Amino acid sequence: MPLSSVVSEITATNTLGLALRDIKLAHSVFALPFALLAATLAVPENDTPARIALKISLIVACMVFARTWAMLFNRIADATIDAANERTARRAVASGELSRDRAWAFAGGAAALFVVTTAGFLAAFGNPWPLALSLPTLVFIAFYSLTKRFTLLCHVFLGAALGVSPLAATVAVDPAAFEGWPFRDGLALSSMGRAAAAGWLSLFVLAWVAGFDVIYALQDLDFDRERGLHSVPSKLGWRGAAWTSRGLHILSLAMLGLAAAADDRLGTIFIAGCLAAVALLATEHAVLIKRGREGIPMAFFTLNGVVSVVLGLAGIADVLIP
Repeated sequence: MPLSSVVSEITATNTLGLALRDIKLAHSVFALPFALLAATLAVPENDTPARIALKISLIVACMVFARTWAMLFNRIADATIDAANERTARRAVASGELSRDRAWAFAGGAAALFVVTTAGFLAAFGNPWPLALSLPTLVFIAFYSLTKRFTLLCHVFLGAALGVSPLAATVAVDPAAFEGWPFRDGLALSSMGRAAAAGWLSLFVLAWVAGFDVIYALQDLDFDRERGLHSVPSKLGWRGAAWTSRGLHILSLAMLGLAAAADDRLGTIFIAGCLAAVALLATEHAVLIKRGREGIPMAFFTLNGVVSVVLGLAGIADVLIP
């Protein structure tokens, strides 16, 4: 292989590594367990293990590609803002370490792979919905990155971007799970048939993510005010943001209870997981009260990552264990 080709290959690998490091793939843990739980709830009784395994594999791939697209779009859209913020100035696109052209190339590649993967549901199972909804989904999950320029509801938009995953997984596994909703019995989530629990899980994720994103935004309270950016902390201050986050998390726990009530397969193990989530979220807010800004990394990632994994595994175990 010519030396120039080797150098080009190494450069491409290094820049891809920069992009992946910048978007923190580990943070996929926030939404993925809920997508897998919703998928497990939606599996038709007559599905074979091979079909189920392929559907789950496609869902995981879609989640990774969609999140990669959304996060790279975020880094590109916010590059100028990030460069002016001491906390984020070292991000790859903001620092110039990763060019915008390269970032767009990787983002476009991830988006294309997402669309191709959704087509797998049509090719393998005759399900056209994931492909039909793929482009609207890409637009929807990227839109969050623009919202802090005009609304303090930016945290809710992020929650919605992640919260759509349980419903999307349900559509991918078995569109018939919705049983004619919303045309037959109206818009009430209780009329969604086998997808009702997924609907409540989506609302749980929306409120839960919005709540911990408010905590995350506390790091940039002063910067957002100086730059005229919109967020709950910049508008309501530390105390107002902390109480907003608590309120969102209390609301999210109510949604979790409704999810459990919507499907009788979510029983003892899932309820135990819900109680663990209550304790973990209480701990999260206690850490924030005790340690202030220094406690944000633990409150944002560690505890919420555990919440997601515990709830996802508990729900899946309840469905699979007779």
